[in-house]
Amino acid sequence: MKIAIVCGKDEGPTKLNAFDNALSDAGIGDVNLIKVSSMLAGNAKICNLPKLKAGSMVNCVLSEITSDNPGDKIMAVIAVAIGNELGCVVETTGTNENIENLEKEAEFMVRYMMEKRGVEINDLIVKSSTTTVENIASVVASVVYLKDEIIEE
Repeated sequence: MKIAIVCGKDEGPTKLNAFDNALSDAGIGDVNLIKVSSMLAGNAKICNLPKLKAGSMVNCVLSEITSDNPGDKIMAVIAVAIGNELGCVVETTGTNENIENLEKEAEFMVRYMMEKRGVEINDLIVKSSTTTVENIASVVASVVYLKDEIIEE
């Protein structure tokens, strides 16, 4: 199994446009995202996001938040733990929080998920996206599940 971890942020004239712009900033704005739960195959390989075929149906774990309250600091966090048998993904968001605390919370949750399953962690990655809202803003962090049929050649 191959995955990519991406983050994006942007503003827009509406909440929907801000979200769409943040997805584009992350490189996943031209595909159809299918939210899935938080499990990975064992020894999942983390790759750079390749060019995806426009309109493809793409599985992902998505953390996203949008705000139209100027001055808000919004953040989306994704944590990935990979073991030999399986992997887990955690997503969380926050507004006007300490980003380091939110990242630590996500790391705690994903470590707990792996421990509960008795799986040793080989690789642990925490990524986040944050911005301060000017008018209407959105941030996203996502694990994108990569299959050959969705990758542009």
